Amino acid sequence: MKIGVFSTFMSPQATPAMIRDFGRQAEDLGMESIWMGEHVALFDRNTYGYPSSKDGRIPVPPGGGMLDVTATFGFLASITRNVRFGTGVALVPQRNPIYTAKEMCTLDWLSDGRIDFGIGVGWNKEEVEACGYGWHDRGARCDEFLTVMQRLWTEEVVDFAGKWVKFETLRMDPKPIQKPHIPIIVGGYADAAFRRAVRFGSGWYGFNRDPAATKEMLAKLDAAFAKEGKQRGPDYQIIITPPPTMPIDAMQDYAALGVHRLLPNLGSQRPERVQERMAELGRLVKLAERW
Repeated sequence: MKIGVFSTFMSPQATPAMIRDFGRQAEDLGMESIWMGEHVALFDRNTYGYPSSKDGRIPVPPGGGMLDVTATFGFLASITRNVRFGTGVALVPQRNPIYTAKEMCTLDWLSDGRIDFGIGVGWNKEEVEACGYGWHDRGARCDEFLTVMQRLWTEEVVDFAGKWVKFETLRMDPKPIQKPHIPIIVGGYADAAFRRAVRFGSGWYGFNRDPAATKEMLAKLDAAFAKEGKQRGPDYQIIITPPPTMPIDAMQDYAALGVHRLLPNLGSQRPERVQERMAELGRLVKLAERW
């Protein structure tokens, strides 16, 4: 099992110097990947609360905000050589699919094939609508957008006529380094998410899942594969961010479930806490080498 790290970099603490030091230290410690959450805007009032916090709000420092995924990964790619980068998750239904396809294949090109495209449909109704899209049809739109991106990454010339996207004789280069295209890692726990993971995914990503919840979700994933007359193969990536309070010995439980990549949450980005957490993650990397 490989150990990476999940972080949502936020200003004012996530300065260029902090991110530069973090990326180099993560690579020096042998971490396999760095994953980053995405929200382009936050709102004082939301229809639905953030599912990973008790009060329903994303914990953002006063006067701060979340950094853009694409720009941050480009910055990190320029000062590292081996560590991979994953979107955890990119909110596909509120993104322009042509711009997104271009951004991701450019990142893959410039990082020499170190990008994983983690995707989801999102929970923030206000954010989806502010980006110019509808809320209730976001699942169907996600599937169409993923289809568009896969074709742009793999075909020389593309014609497409869908509900949301229409174009003729479109060319997009450079193509991604990774073949057949950038791996798509599907997040989510609804039946539609598991169907999407079977149709589009090279893997499935579970956030804030303990071993018991991971086991339950994998059963649902396997049921979705079976419904399509397929079976999940050994190379299908299972990627989990555990709860922040995960004890070290729980790693064995994740390994026994067949989890390929464990991404503990970095948590606080105060300098002293980052150093403490990185030391903890370094110990996890060494322990994971045993499994």
